[in-house]
Amino acid sequence: MKRRTFMAGVCAMSALPFAVNAQPAARKTIGVLGATTPELGKPWIAVFEQRLQQLGWVQGRNLTIEYRWAEASLERYNAIAAEFAGLNVDVIVTWASAPVLAAKRATTKIPVVFAAQMDPVGTGAVSSLARPGGNVTGVSIQQTDTAGKRIALLRELVPGLTHLAVMANAGAPGAMLEMREVLTVARALGLEATALEIKDAAEIAPQITALKGRAEALYVATDPLIFGNRVRINALAQDMRLATIYGGREYVDAGALMSYGPYWADLFRQAADQVDKILRGAKPADIPVEQPTKFYLVVNRRTATALGLTIPPSLLATADEVIE
Repeated sequence: MKRRTFMAGVCAMSALPFAVNAQPAARKTIGVLGATTPELGKPWIAVFEQRLQQLGWVQGRNLTIEYRWAEASLERYNAIAAEFAGLNVDVIVTWASAPVLAAKRATTKIPVVFAAQMDPVGTGAVSSLARPGGNVTGVSIQQTDTAGKRIALLRELVPGLTHLAVMANAGAPGAMLEMREVLTVARALGLEATALEIKDAAEIAPQITALKGRAEALYVATDPLIFGNRVRINALAQDMRLATIYGGREYVDAGALMSYGPYWADLFRQAADQVDKILRGAKPADIPVEQPTKFYLVVNRRTATALGLTIPPSLLATADEVIE
């Protein structure tokens, strides 16, 4: 049985040479617009900081990182972005579509690097992946492009799937794009598809409980609001006998049935490489938006058992990780 830990990528990084490039002399400041809370973002930020250090950027010596945490609040996204613009930091780093767009609205001069964005072209964050234009670049996870793959995985694991519900935060542009793509693909496959749009955490429970006896599976489009409530969503879904799928393995750790997507630690390491280029003089407009180097299928056997589902041998054979 395959078992790969989330921090495997972090451990592997320790083998990389310390200081890939010559250590810069000028002190720089990075403003991190944390989309979630410090606790939730800590694993990714640790990877980001470690990679920067390997590239020669050491906090307290030639680098200052200012952290602000928005806790999935649209108002905080805008306020923090405006604050960083006023401080004239050298780079703004964030993730998720709403914070990225808030940073883009706040400044046209300060470079903005997103560590993860669902669909940067579709949301208008960049002009194209190859030629971002403007002051924004980063790492795209292209959730809309892989939505069909997740639906196919659900159909393989859930026998007789006929009704699929899709949940997304109405205030998250990228998540809403993903929802529309899922609805289109599902209906083209002959599935009944129901959209569940939430605006805050209070709307989660009523939306999920209303699915009892109606749907067999729940596709959840991820964003910071969803991430902060993932344990609750999965517990409610399991009570309603709903198979759940997401775009990241952290959700499977929190009780989801499965996920298909990149490891976010890898994304933050890629973002650090882009920040390094900018701090050394490159322009965001000239740095192509990167994409994940690998997508991972993670399955939760405990959740499958609780739902009365048997994981097909073919799915087990292709899974990158099975949580027992």
